[in-house]
Amino acid sequence: MTPKDSYDASAITVLEGLEPVRVRPGMYIGSTGASGLHHLIWEIVDNAVDEAMAGHCSLIEVTLLADGGVKVTDDGRGIPVDEHKSYKGKSAAEVVYTVLHAGGKFGGSGYKVSGGLHGVGASVVNALSTRLILEVDRNGDHYLLEFKNGGAPQGKLAVVAKAPNGRTGTTCTFWPDPTIFEEIEFRAQTVTERLQIMAFLNKGLEIRFADLRDGRDPAPTIFKYTGGIVDFVRHLNQSKEALFKKVGSFSQIEETMEVDVAFQWNTGYYESIHSFANGISTTEGGMHEEGFRAALTTTVNKYARAHNVLKEKDENLKNEDIREGLTAIISVRLQEPQFEGQTKAKLGNVPMKSLVQKATNAKLLEWMEENPTEANQVVKKAMLAARARIASQSARDLTRRKSALDGAGLPGKLVDCSSRDERESELFIVEGNSAGGSAKDARDPRVQAILPIRGKILNVERARVDKMLKNAEIQALIAAIGAGLGEEFDVSKIRYHKVILLADADVDGSHIRTLLLTFFFRQMRPLVEGGFVYCAQPPLFSTLVGKEKIYLKDDSAKSAYLAEHPDHKNDFQRLKGLGEMDFGELRDTTMDQSKRSLLQVSVDQAALADEVCSVLMGDDVASRRNFIQKNAKDVRFLDI
Repeated sequence: MTPKDSYDASAITVLEGLEPVRVRPGMYIGSTGASGLHHLIWEIVDNAVDEAMAGHCSLIEVTLLADGGVKVTDDGRGIPVDEHKSYKGKSAAEVVYTVLHAGGKFGGSGYKVSGGLHGVGASVVNALSTRLILEVDRNGDHYLLEFKNGGAPQGKLAVVAKAPNGRTGTTCTFWPDPTIFEEIEFRAQTVTERLQIMAFLNKGLEIRFADLRDGRDPAPTIFKYTGGIVDFVRHLNQSKEALFKKVGSFSQIEETMEVDVAFQWNTGYYESIHSFANGISTTEGGMHEEGFRAALTTTVNKYARAHNVLKEKDENLKNEDIREGLTAIISVRLQEPQFEGQTKAKLGNVPMKSLVQKATNAKLLEWMEENPTEANQVVKKAMLAARARIASQSARDLTRRKSALDGAGLPGKLVDCSSRDERESELFIVEGNSAGGSAKDARDPRVQAILPIRGKILNVERARVDKMLKNAEIQALIAAIGAGLGEEFDVSKIRYHKVILLADADVDGSHIRTLLLTFFFRQMRPLVEGGFVYCAQPPLFSTLVGKEKIYLKDDSAKSAYLAEHPDHKNDFQRLKGLGEMDFGELRDTTMDQSKRSLLQVSVDQAALADEVCSVLMGDDVASRRNFIQKNAKDVRFLDI
C-alpha cells in the first residue's frame, strides 16, 4: 500500500474551536447565500428575544451600519462576565462567543424557554465574521471584548467605562466575512419583515430598526404591539374583507408549556394558519397545529348542532370547510422543543398537542357562546364551503391523475420529455403558443417538457375551488404536474423536480408569474416549500462584442457592463419577448442548462408569503398600490 493510500490516525482531521463553522458554514446557517447572511442577524436578535421572553428585556435595536456591519443592542441583564468554571481564565461572555454549544439555553437555569440555534448562535456569528465587538453593561460597568478573523479574541473582556445611567444589556456589532458569503449586503426589507414578526410574537416588546447605509432613510422604524398576536391577525387580514370585526383569542399555561391563539375569519377562500414555537416559525406545522385543527372541527360542529344551525340529517362540517377564510396564529412556548421535518420546522412534542387541543375545545367554544352573531357567521360560511366542496368533487376527479408514469390524463398540449426519472425532468410553463413553439424547438427533449398556457390564468385568490377547477389552463397544470391539488396534493408524485415559469421580462410577464406563483402557493404549497418551483430569467438586452452576441439580464446588468467596459460602442438591442426570439436565442439565454440563470422560489416565512399573495392578488386596491410603491425600488424577485 502506498503512503497516499494509507488510512491511519494521521488521516483523521480534528477541527478545534470555531474551525468547523468556517469549514462547513452551511451546516450551521443553512447556506452561504442571502438567507445564511441574514441568519447571522437572527441569531443575535434571538438571544435578545430570549431575554424578553424571560421578562428581562423591553427594547431591542438593530442597526445596519454604513460600513456593512450590523449592531444589535438590548436592555436585558447582560451576558454574565464572571469567570466560567469550566474555562479557567475565560469570562462566561468570551466562552459564549468562542465555544460551540455554550450558552444559557442548556440545563434549564438560564432560560425557561428559548429560540435560536440552541447555544451555538453567538459563536457561529463570531466564526463567520471578520470582526466582532461585544459590549456588556452589567454590575454598573461597561465591558468590552473584540474578536477578529473568525473569532480570535483580542485580549480579555475588560471594563472600559461605567455603564451609562446604570443600564444593563448586551451590544453585539459584527462584520460578515466576504470570503465566506456569496454576498455581504443586507436587505433592509428582509430584516424589517422578520423583526416585525418577532415584535408581534412578543407582546409589548419594542424593536427598533435603522439603516445608516448611503442613500437610505436613517430614521428608525419602530415595531411594538400591545395586542401581540391579536395585532398579528389584524395585520394579516388588513388586505382582506373580514367576516366580522372582532379578533378572538385565548391562552392557557400548564407547568412548563403555554399556548396563545388568535383568530379571525375573512370572506376569502384560503386558510392562513401560522404557527410558532418559542418564536421560531414552524412552517411544517407539528403537534401544536394538529391539536388546534382537531379541536377546531370538533368545537364548531358541536356549537352548530347545539344551536340547531346544523340539522340532525346534515353531515358534520369537515375541517377544510371550517378553515376556509380563517386567519389564525398559534404561538407556543415550552422547554426542550423537539424540531423535526426536512427543514427542522415541525414541532414534535406530543404533550403540546394535548394542551392546545384541550385549550381550543374549552375556550373556542366559550368564545362562540359569548359571540353568537360571529359564531353563526362562521358556521354559515363553513356550510357554503361544504356545498362548494361537494360541487367541486366531480371536477377534481377529472383532474386527478391515475398514475405518475403511464401518461393517463395528460393534457393534449403538453409536449412531454422522454425521461421517466422525475429527478432530472423539467417542466417549462410557457405563456403563448408562439413562445411555446420556440421553446419546443430549443429544449432538450430527453429531460425538458413544455406546457404552453394561453394568456393569464385565473386569479385563484378570488375564486373558490369549484370555479377554479373548471378553468382549462388550471386543469392542464394539475394534470401535467400529476400530484393532485390542495389537501390531497402529494409532493412524492410530482412528475418533474423543476417546474420553471417562463414568461417575458416585462409587466405582463411579471403578472403571469405572480398568478402562477399564487396558484402554486395556495394549491400546491409543498411544491414551493420543497424548492421545486423556479423562474427562468430571460434577458432584456443583447449586444455584439466583436462577432459574439452577449446577453444582459436587465438595466442593472447593462449599467454594470458599461461601467466595466466604458469603451463599448455597439448598440444594445432590447429583446422584445420570448415569442420573438428564435429557438437558438431562447436555448442559449434561457433553456440551456449550462448557460441559463434560474431563480429558485422559496418560502422562508409563510406568513409573509401569505400576506404578499393576499395584497397583490386580493381586492384591496389601496393595499396593493402601497405595497408596489414601497417595494418598487427592490429589483430582486419577491421571496415567496
